Amino acid sequence: MRFYTYETMETEHICVSFDGGKHLYFLSDLGFHFKDMNQLIEEIRKDQMEQLKNISHNLSDFPEADISSMKLCSPIIHPKQDIICLGINYREHAVEAGNFSQEAFGGERTYMTYFSKRIYRASAHGDPIPSYPSLVDSLDYEAELAVIIGRDCKGASKANAVDYIFGYSIMNDVSARNLQTRHKQWLLGKSLDGFAPMGPCIVTPDELGDVQNLPIRCKVNGDIRQNSNTKYMIQDVAGAIEELSAAMTLKAGTIIATGTPAGVGMGMNPPCFLQHGDVVTCEIEGIGKLTNIVD
Repeated sequence: MRFYTYETMETEHICVSFDGGKHLYFLSDLGFHFKDMNQLIEEIRKDQMEQLKNISHNLSDFPEADISSMKLCSPIIHPKQDIICLGINYREHAVEAGNFSQEAFGGERTYMTYFSKRIYRASAHGDPIPSYPSLVDSLDYEAELAVIIGRDCKGASKANAVDYIFGYSIMNDVSARNLQTRHKQWLLGKSLDGFAPMGPCIVTPDELGDVQNLPIRCKVNGDIRQNSNTKYMIQDVAGAIEELSAAMTLKAGTIIATGTPAGVGMGMNPPCFLQHGDVVTCEIEGIGKLTNIVD
């Protein structure tokens, strides 16, 4: 299944699709009432998810959602906690990052780098990426697989990590490289308002299949910049959940951004950062495309 969030007059409407997004249905029309995606993720039961799957076999009884006057939003508009990010989680990206700044990104990494991305409102497919011209001189893109935790998770193992996953989405971990490297840690350079586009939907694990074998790409103005596969992650999704949940409780609704492959702007020779009007499309096979234009 795929879950989408639409908005009218600051009221959220959750839609579900059973055919890859071709047809949408309001959850409320199917008899499921949640005020927003956060509540859905936190409160929906396994038996209700099974009921939804059963409904998909008899959709002729239900009207399709009329979204013509609605705005597509990030599936989780207001995450309740900061996003947990994996840094340098693809080996080729580690090389290009070190070439850009040995001080900030170089050196041996025996253990994974985790950092947080402050967020108030997640941007949607189609929303602008603010460029902050007076503050940022090196605006960059990072296509990433986002993992959404579905129930409180503490002490998970790699073997059962998938049991805690509600679904997956696409995130563009937009980065201000000058701020990221200037401050010696990454919070500020990653956390400007508008730097967390996510979407267009959340895809449940049963529909997506093998999460560690998904082509992942990013295009800027139609030119392919990133072209890789999630199988090249250093730390896979299950391993990240195991390591993180050994130390902290991952609450339902937690978003984990799993790192980006090589091909970011700072990795080009010379570096090629985003400019006003650039169209950035992040794509993961099985989930869809997330497109935003630099403002």
